[in-house]
Amino acid sequence: MSETLIRIGTTYIPVSNVELTCEWYVIKLGAECSYRDSDKAILNFANQSFFLVRSMNNQNSNFIDCYGKEHFSITFEVDGVSALETIHKKFRDKGIKVGEVENRGHAGRNFIFYDLDGNKFDVWSELSPSFKEKYKDKE
Repeated sequence: MSETLIRIGTTYIPVSNVELTCEWYVIKLGAECSYRDSDKAILNFANQSFFLVRSMNNQNSNFIDCYGKEHFSITFEVDGVSALETIHKKFRDKGIKVGEVENRGHAGRNFIFYDLDGNKFDVWSELSPSFKEKYKDKE
């Protein structure tokens, strides 16, 4: 048995209204809600479990980096620039607040999007090689 961290099992996201935000994730992002009460919801999507946790007002998962810029804490991956552009358009069509597709000077392209509470997320056009090797190439 290897005694190393293997994967991230759950990510916690602060939200102000669990029911409303849970519905947003289901409708807008295609998440599956496996549990919900007034304080939390468990969502499954993007090969991970996300807990929406009712928090105090005006809280989100963003942070300010050393340059004073608001930063996201999660990057989702898609398989290629074409997939990135397609999902970017889908998100816009669904009324999700999105940024422009960007070239950040590294492989692939990115864009950001926000949920109802202003939680900022990144989408990158490159699947990690280990994920691709273990899961994607076996489809």
